[in-house]
Amino acid sequence: MPRKRRGFHLGNNHFFNRKKRDFDSMTRIADLKKLRESEDRVEFKAARHNYPFAGGKNADPKERRRCVLGYIVALANEKGGKLVLGMADQYPHGVVGSDFAEGDTGNLEDEIYTRLGIRVKTEELHEKNLRVLVIHVPSRPIGRLLKFEGVALMRVGESLREMSDTEMFSILSEQEPDFSAKICEGLKIKDLDKAAINILKQKYSAKQENPLFLTLSTTQLLSDLDLMHGNKITYAALILLGNRETIRKYLPQNRITVEFRTIPTAIEYSARKEFQEALFAEIDHIWEYINQPASNPLQHYQDGPYIYDVPSYNEKSIREALLNAICHRSYLIHSDVVVRQSPDYLEITNAGGFPIGVDLDNILTTNSVPRNKLLCEVLQKTGLIERSGQGVDKMFYQSIVDGKALPSYANTDAFQVSIKFFAPIKSVAFLKYITKLQPTLKNKKALSVQELITLQKICLGDNDGCVNAVLDSLHKKGLLQKLGAAYSPNTDFIALQNATTDKIDDISSIVNDPNYIEQDSKTRGKTRGKILDYLRQHPEAILTDLAKELQISYKGVEWHFTRLKKEGLIRHIGPNNGGNWEVVSENNK
Repeated sequence: MPRKRRGFHLGNNHFFNRKKRDFDSMTRIADLKKLRESEDRVEFKAARHNYPFAGGKNADPKERRRCVLGYIVALANEKGGKLVLGMADQYPHGVVGSDFAEGDTGNLEDEIYTRLGIRVKTEELHEKNLRVLVIHVPSRPIGRLLKFEGVALMRVGESLREMSDTEMFSILSEQEPDFSAKICEGLKIKDLDKAAINILKQKYSAKQENPLFLTLSTTQLLSDLDLMHGNKITYAALILLGNRETIRKYLPQNRITVEFRTIPTAIEYSARKEFQEALFAEIDHIWEYINQPASNPLQHYQDGPYIYDVPSYNEKSIREALLNAICHRSYLIHSDVVVRQSPDYLEITNAGGFPIGVDLDNILTTNSVPRNKLLCEVLQKTGLIERSGQGVDKMFYQSIVDGKALPSYANTDAFQVSIKFFAPIKSVAFLKYITKLQPTLKNKKALSVQELITLQKICLGDNDGCVNAVLDSLHKKGLLQKLGAAYSPNTDFIALQNATTDKIDDISSIVNDPNYIEQDSKTRGKTRGKILDYLRQHPEAILTDLAKELQISYKGVEWHFTRLKKEGLIRHIGPNNGGNWEVVSENNK
């Protein structure tokens, strides 16, 4: 469709062309006339006709900057302001009228967001049939610069100039204040949930191997964890331990909404539930809601005579992503953490962009600075999360070993983080390959996340973006072949690929066959008995030991362990990286 519009060539979008817009207070032309450009962070431009949006036809970089995008970048770098088109820049700013983006403000907002990643708001005003367009520009995110054509801009008098190194360093060195460490005025110990406090005590005691922690008073507990100073309690304590009524009173935006849609693109949801309670209590409740059989069905694949199950969404990954969203979100923005679940994907979105120093290119290699540091520290001390920066690795690692596509941050921008997990098995052949490979990788030979990602890419025929050093490492470990300068999968994967079909439609009929279920239950019963007997004799065993001893797949052992733990037949004692397994008898349950 041809796009023709005077001054702004993006097209028409009637959905956005609304006469009424929602602002904290509607702007008046009379008020605009009194504003000073530097003092009031506003920029006036006559822009009567054909005002450039993104540099126009100018070749001179200094002249190209004098456009809508250039001024928006400069205003955002000044922590926000207004760009007013259709008024003279000489004080007191008479109205001259502008046709820039006339009838097309919706596409203007959309295009600015696409190019800069910030959400502006537009407002059209009129005086004596002369139109004025006001573009409300938000502040840049803390610690980040906006650039136009690769240059960080700022306003100086009538010109736009490049920021100096000192000015840029000052912005890049900014740190967000720790919201979770702030005092929540009015919050009392009686406002905290007793059950959540008990969970915190138990988690901390187990993680730190300190049984005396269970005997502490609530006041001592809060003080020891820096959740309380004197008689004042922090927002971290409210988020972790507050009851529902107290959270609604002091921090109503601390809410997690889960929506399920049978059709991912549907506007209306099929089911929806809001969670607004102490984090130590709600994290289990949220997973239980997500993990219902209808919304998180098992996917089946066949390996020889055996049928194996893979959940659509892995518990470890989803819990980690939820806790990341809660720890890294901005509580200054009044919006929920939203979980959108469907048969195809599950997406978790939280307010606030990536932490300072993190972007899409380095998210797997850079340790993040948490936006809510105190909150993260308590969760680390209680074992709910690992050291900051390791969560993303775990989510990517788990997706690969489950045979899924990598999680995607594609919908993330400067003001929100969005991670999407995909339900379908990407390649049954690769899933079989990595499942058989896992038990053979011992300690020093274990693969890093980058190696796993690269191995998956090569096995699935995608050579783009692979790092030579990682390819060489996989080749030395015998997991890739090298023909000349090209890398390809090894013979083990090729044999599996030739013998495997990625079509799993016919497997459901096998799984639902009554004879299979009866036979399978007997086989599984024997395997469970062998696992329990082995653990009684070898409490320090790890899953790879059992897979080798019982001659079944690593995934099969993991499947049994999950169910044995849920049934209370086994439990883990000690730290996550170590400790022992205990078989629970009727006497010590």
